[in-house]
Amino acid sequence: MTLREEIADFLGRKRIAVVGVSTDQPSFSRGLFREFVKRGYDAIPVNPRAKQIEGRRCYASVCDIDPKPDAVLIMTPPRRTDEIVCDCAESGVDSVWMYGVGGRGAVSEPAIEFCRERGIHVIPGECPYMFFPKAGFHAIHGFFHKIISPALRQ
Repeated sequence: MTLREEIADFLGRKRIAVVGVSTDQPSFSRGLFREFVKRGYDAIPVNPRAKQIEGRRCYASVCDIDPKPDAVLIMTPPRRTDEIVCDCAESGVDSVWMYGVGGRGAVSEPAIEFCRERGIHVIPGECPYMFFPKAGFHAIHGFFHKIISPALRQ
């Protein structure tokens, strides 16, 4: 699949775990989590330091979620991503998005390789906001990003 097809497939799934969603109310990850909920996703918060986020039960790891999520969005530092993709593989999750923009985010080369070796669909970077329909400023940013990014022009 092309990167655009991977993104469309990921966003077509409805039960998405968000690993690394912050306990801090105004954080970017929390805003993105709320956006998934607002758009009708069954968003599942994953943060070992929280019992509940945005009124939803919070899990310590992907392995604790039952039933398993359809996909996992990782919003942690890269040093944690390797462990999280192992949890995804163990849980049978076959679609992972490693949040990342401008060289920052959850992207880890060893984790990308791990996913590909195990047949896990992986989006290494990008921001989901840019691919939601009618996402305001983020949609405009996404439009220009899609024009200049070779991987997204396919």
